[in-house]
Amino acid sequence: MIPLGDDNPTIRVPVVTIFVLVAMFAVWVLVQGAGMDDGLLAASVCNLGMVPGELTRMAPIGSGVPIGPDLACVIDNQRINALTPVLSMFLHGGWMHIIGNALFLWVFGNNVEDVVGRRRFLAFYSICGLAAAAAHVAVDPRSPIPTVGASGAVSGVMGAYLVLFPKVRVRMLFVLVVFIRVIALPAWLVLAYWFALQLLSGLPELLSPSPELSGGVAFWAHVGGFLAGVLLAKLFENPELARRHRRVLEAQDGFDALA
Repeated sequence: MIPLGDDNPTIRVPVVTIFVLVAMFAVWVLVQGAGMDDGLLAASVCNLGMVPGELTRMAPIGSGVPIGPDLACVIDNQRINALTPVLSMFLHGGWMHIIGNALFLWVFGNNVEDVVGRRRFLAFYSICGLAAAAAHVAVDPRSPIPTVGASGAVSGVMGAYLVLFPKVRVRMLFVLVVFIRVIALPAWLVLAYWFALQLLSGLPELLSPSPELSGGVAFWAHVGGFLAGVLLAKLFENPELARRHRRVLEAQDGFDALA
């Protein structure tokens, strides 16, 4: 299922959401070479991506993990490692990776920012990203595998959306072989299904941590970020902005009911 949009108008331009999206693509193009150079992409992931074993210092320095033909990431103890939980939020492993994260952030982030406020949303997004990183490290603190992507922070945004707008309908694209259709579903159903999928997919890794079991996807970062979003949504919500947003949403629902 791919989200295309929602029936949830915004009152203000989502400045922070747009800023984060621009920053993600700027880093992808300027720092990672838009994935056109395998060596540059690998270097950015290895040097700036978050490696649990480097943060916990439980992975032997000098040991390496292959990430491609004649390419390997080597464990080190450089000072920049302490910043990788933040830096990794703006790095990605491929075009589909960044486009997927950008799409989910745009569909769900603009409305969360609308009721949280711009400064609070930036703090909220960052905290959810760090919570996701902590969850990923906690599951396998010895892992030498670098992790990159905004999906942990975006998961937090999705968790907040579940709390703030559970009944709003989200337009989802379903693609199954030759069956292609757009179906509007309530947000609680879409997001609950997505969370359950992450949870079930991550269980094998929890029982026996291994990158092969997860297919390289940080499922527990998704789970940790989502739960952080659920728990922090009401704490970060701005009551006045929420009331204004609710009035606009109710007016739209009333119009739709009369149409």
